[in-house]
Parts: sequence; structure tokens; C-alpha cells
Amino acid sequence: MIKTIIPYGSSISNTIKPSLIRFTPPHQSLSTIRSFHQSLTNHHGHLHKPNPGEELHITFITKDGQQITYEVAEGDNVLDIAQAHNLDMEGACGGSCACSTCHIIVDPEFYDEIPEPDDDENDMLDLAFGLTETSRLGCQVKMRKELDGIRVALPAMTRNLQSKDFNN
Repeated sequence: MIKTIIPYGSSISNTIKPSLIRFTPPHQSLSTIRSFHQSLTNHHGHLHKPNPGEELHITFITKDGQQITYEVAEGDNVLDIAQAHNLDMEGACGGSCACSTCHIIVDPEFYDEIPEPDDDENDMLDLAFGLTETSRLGCQVKMRKELDGIRVALPAMTRNLQSKDFNN
């Protein structure tokens, strides 16, 4: 079992470099080369930087059994944390509790510390692949002091079903 601790602001792949793209606007006869810039997802503002001494820790257990621990801030949700660190969690609905692609399995020691799921979350969890008694949606689990040290497993598969798939 491999366990890695990655501090806030770091990413598994922290080396995205600008690339060049070539295009010809319809109003120009010569090609123009423009720089295409990408920024890391953890710079997009979804996560907050934890205050010194107030860092919370979350450990993700990946599909292959690897354990990776991150330092995070109170109030960040599990979906945003996973996506900011390039973990394999889709979040097809953008975190609006309208799909089950951010399904996580929470360590039973921490499950009772998380507020009860509401009806919308329970409806979406019914669509989740590999549902367990400690399943939750990552978009609905916000980090709090009581969850410091929480461990969550990413299921082997997800179903990309959204609530809009059932509307006529």
C-alpha cells in the first residue's frame, strides 16, 4: 500500500506547459500562431487555502488501492478537492446534486459525523453503482473539523445518469 501526503497547492501533475495552436481567421489570408494557456485546476478558485494550523486532512483511496492524503480547508467539498488534485471523480452535473458520478464510500468511523443526506442526494444515490451503507455524493460532503482525517474510497465504476435523463 502506497501512502502519499500532498500539501495544499500541489497536484499530482503540476507541470502543464503552454502549447501552440495554429489557426486561420476567415478575414486573414496568413496563418497566425497564438499561445494557448492552461492553468491548473487548483488555481481556478474552487478550493480555499487553509489557514496555518487549521489544515484538515482527507485521504482518498483510489480505484487501485493507493491512499493519497491532502491538506484542505474547512468548507471545501470532496468533489472539488478530488478534481483539483486530478483524481478520477467526474462530477458530471458540476456539483449540483443532479447525478451520481461523484459517489464516494465514506470510512464508517466518519460517516455519522456527516450531516444526513437530503431527499435529492438520496434520490441520486439510488442511481449510484456499488451503493453501500456509507455511500455519499462527494459534492454534498463539506470538510469540517469533525471530519479531519476522513478516508473516502472511490468506487470501481460510476453510472453517468442524471436527473434530466428521466424527465419527459
